[in-house]
Amino acid sequence: MDVVRIRGGRPLAGEITVSGAKNASLPMLAATLLTGEPCVLRNVPALSDTRYMLEILRRQGAKTRDLGGGAWEITAGDIRAETPYELVRKMRASICLLGPLVGRLRAADIAQPGGCVIGDRPFDLHLAGLRRLGCVVTQKGGRLSVDGARLRGDYIFLGGRHGSTVTGTANIVMAAVLAKGETRLDCAACEPEIAALCRMLVAMGADISGIGGPMLTIRGVEKLHGCDFAVPPDRIEAGTYLLAGVITGGDVTVRGAIREHLGAVLSKFEECGVTVDDAGEGALRVRGEPARCSPVDIVTMPHPGFPTDLQAQFSALMAVTPGISLVTERIYPNRFMHVQELRRMGADIAIEGATAIIKDVRHLSGAPVMASDLRASAALILAGLAARGETWVQRIYHLDRGYVEFDKKLAALGADIERLDDSAMPGDCNREE
Repeated sequence: MDVVRIRGGRPLAGEITVSGAKNASLPMLAATLLTGEPCVLRNVPALSDTRYMLEILRRQGAKTRDLGGGAWEITAGDIRAETPYELVRKMRASICLLGPLVGRLRAADIAQPGGCVIGDRPFDLHLAGLRRLGCVVTQKGGRLSVDGARLRGDYIFLGGRHGSTVTGTANIVMAAVLAKGETRLDCAACEPEIAALCRMLVAMGADISGIGGPMLTIRGVEKLHGCDFAVPPDRIEAGTYLLAGVITGGDVTVRGAIREHLGAVLSKFEECGVTVDDAGEGALRVRGEPARCSPVDIVTMPHPGFPTDLQAQFSALMAVTPGISLVTERIYPNRFMHVQELRRMGADIAIEGATAIIKDVRHLSGAPVMASDLRASAALILAGLAARGETWVQRIYHLDRGYVEFDKKLAALGADIERLDDSAMPGDCNREE
């Protein structure tokens, strides 16, 4: 098992390009099941999650061809409605197969993905939406079975206790594009990844209006055709590299950082006193250092609010920012497992309900830490970049789900970071024992 070793204290400098968005590529790959014609997806990130999704598509009966450079051709001629548990259990995002299977085959039988370390992520809104479309949904023996023989459009409200559902919106849209009649989807997720999916579906012949807003109108069509479409750049990866520049007191240009996708994050940078300039089309340059930053209050919310997927990384910056910052998690209230590990590095963080109270410390100290999830992995590496001494981050397989060659990209900016086999860890650092 690999670990990441970081020797902190080096300001990052230079230019970096982000990969395609994980959270867009997974539903877009699933959407290729909606047609029997070839679909070409470009800028697909080389991640463990996308590899799992491609393998699931193959198990469904689709043929995949690697065109190189992040481009894949998927042809889903004859596909089956059942999905394999041994693959689905590895990735919760496999739930987004429900929509295209129901839309194309009028049936789906999918193993229900398991629990999640960052908190409860129920599928009730997905299933309620499918029922509104006339489907009969059965849950038994850890599987979700959907009979969509009477699939037809309707008005659907998708709001939940923590806001709209992103994968739920993707599922309902993909089912509705081939349903009879018109579907009005109220409180739809507005994330850029959903807008990208909708534009891909339109390129395949779907009729969708209101893209990018909370009310989508989908008029069902008889058939979809193939397309050639590119996955948008990953806004969470872009935000992570911007934060890496600031936490190290560096000067970093991030290509693939779309300002309109990062509005709430850039607003918090401005409150902090961090300079973020446009550096050409789709590029942002960040300069700043924690000692000159101001504390901020953050509340995670559905887009266009502050993204929950950058909460842990921003918390790492606040740990070395003078003053007291408050970070409230409204999407996944239990998403603070990185806090205990940051404390091991000297951070002063207290948890009160769904809020982290972060007081500044003079500096963080390198320590052996353990990642609990994808974004916690990135946060701990950012903390290691700013810390004095050596930090070892274990369980970095989480990192490979959402960041392409994270360590290599940081090293190209001047970070002293290396990916090693865990046998290289000093004996007193290995917390797995």
